[in-house]
Amino acid sequence: MRELDRIDRGILNILQEDASTPLREIAERVHSSVATCQRRIEKLRADGVLVKAVALVDRVLAGRPLTVFVSIELEKQNTDILKQFEQRMRLQPEVMSCYEVAGEFDFHLIVTVESMEEYSLFTRREFTSHHNVTNVKSLFAMNCSKFETKLTL
Repeated sequence: MRELDRIDRGILNILQEDASTPLREIAERVHSSVATCQRRIEKLRADGVLVKAVALVDRVLAGRPLTVFVSIELEKQNTDILKQFEQRMRLQPEVMSCYEVAGEFDFHLIVTVESMEEYSLFTRREFTSHHNVTNVKSLFAMNCSKFETKLTL
């Protein structure tokens, strides 16, 4: 893992606030040249530090107001079974995040859906029909007081 210097951290902070910030503005804000910033951004992408540039969508206005934190316990665990579960979750548009966790459960998901009925269909399709899932715990978000994707560097 390479060390991020002041310019790299500045560029990353700016891009995390607004990935469409013009290169000239980035250069001015980090006190560097446009060419240097362009090379740094390309290097950050090549090194995997900058993963992707996205637009954040308001889930409520987009029709998916229900957020559910789902803990999953699997009956059997080995590397192949865990990878299969992760791959299946990657394919589900309702799953916003999938974390393998230590402790009582094996995975923690963040799921967004249109309604309770849709969540019920999702759980039946993804968990009830797969016999290796032995326990599902769902916590329903009542309010979101903070949602942030930025890592302040």
